[in-house]
Amino acid sequence: MNSNLKKELSITACKVRMGVIEGTHCAKSGHPGGSLSAADIMTYLYFSQMNVDPQNPNKPDRDRFVLSKGHVAPALYATLAHRGFFPVEELKTLRKIGSRLQGHPDMKKIPGVDMSSGSLGQGISAACGMAKAAKLTGADYRVYAMLGDGEIQEGQVWEAAMFASHYQLDNLCVLVDNNGLQIDGNIKDVMSPYPIDKKFEAFGFHVINIDGHDFDQIEAAYKEACTVKGKPTAIIAKTVKGKGVSFMENQASWHGTAPNDEQYEIAMKELGEQLAALEK
Repeated sequence: MNSNLKKELSITACKVRMGVIEGTHCAKSGHPGGSLSAADIMTYLYFSQMNVDPQNPNKPDRDRFVLSKGHVAPALYATLAHRGFFPVEELKTLRKIGSRLQGHPDMKKIPGVDMSSGSLGQGISAACGMAKAAKLTGADYRVYAMLGDGEIQEGQVWEAAMFASHYQLDNLCVLVDNNGLQIDGNIKDVMSPYPIDKKFEAFGFHVINIDGHDFDQIEAAYKEACTVKGKPTAIIAKTVKGKGVSFMENQASWHGTAPNDEQYEIAMKELGEQLAALEK
């Protein structure tokens, strides 16, 4: 990846993180921790990988993205806003009565959202359906589904994985945001899904392990996934919960806690300083 693209992506990812903090603070609720860990993966997808058009969000040949871990909607909303699907200022309406930006994404109301999601484990099944539909109709779009590492404790995830492998859905790419923490604590203690890579391999996936905050590795993984034939791909991205905000990093308590006024000021100051350094 050339340095200019990496700089642009890093700047955008920082702005996405600021949008996450802005939205959850205004809402006084939401899920900042996992949203911050997923920001780099989503930024690369929407700004460098996927075939999407904010001016025509429902174009038939677009690539699809399903946020299976729907509670990290703040990251998806911030990414879509900065990509031009709706005004960035609208992020301040997160979870407000009358706002289209509710706690989980709604495909009927929000441009750029391909699937409503909420109950953990279900999004990947919808993504499998989209990928299978493309195979049946001869369409060449790709489908990306983001799961949480705590989410893959759900049995439906593995039913969908079996389906994807059986039908050779090589147009499906599953992204596991492996930040190691869920609402009740460390995933190893709650219900360990490890080894995640070996499990997906056992279900017939091509598996790629990456640092989910390294844009070079993210780019290489997506490019590799596009070359795989005859089987779906799973990218296992090691990430940091709360990435970018010092007091939120690696803290399970920030899974579903919104920052208060003082915490908001500290977080936005930190992210603002990061942004200023990147924009030099």
